[in-house]
Amino acid sequence: MRRILVACRFGVGTSLLLKIKIENVISEYKLPIICEHSNLDGIKGFNGDAIFTVIDVAEELKDVYPNIEFYGIKNIIDKNEILENLKDFLEKHQ
Repeated sequence: MRRILVACRFGVGTSLLLKIKIENVISEYKLPIICEHSNLDGIKGFNGDAIFTVIDVAEELKDVYPNIEFYGIKNIIDKNEILENLKDFLEKHQ
C-alpha cells in the first residue's frame, strides 16, 4: 500500500476538494493508495511516497523539497487527469 499527501497552501479549499476527488478515483479503481490531507506545513512531517497538489504549488515546491516527489494537477475536478497521475505514481513505485 502506498501513501500520498494531498496538500495546498492552507489545507481547507483546493486540497480538500482534490483529496475527495482522488479518494473517489482510488475507490472506483481499487488502487492500493492511502490518501492523507494537510496544508503545506504537513509536508515536513510526511513519511509517505508523494505529494499531490495543484500544478503551481507543485512547481514551486520541487526546489524547496528536492527529495520529495510532487504531482501537480491542473484541473482538480478532472477524473481522467487524476487517474493518469495516480497510475504514473503507482508505476514508479512498483
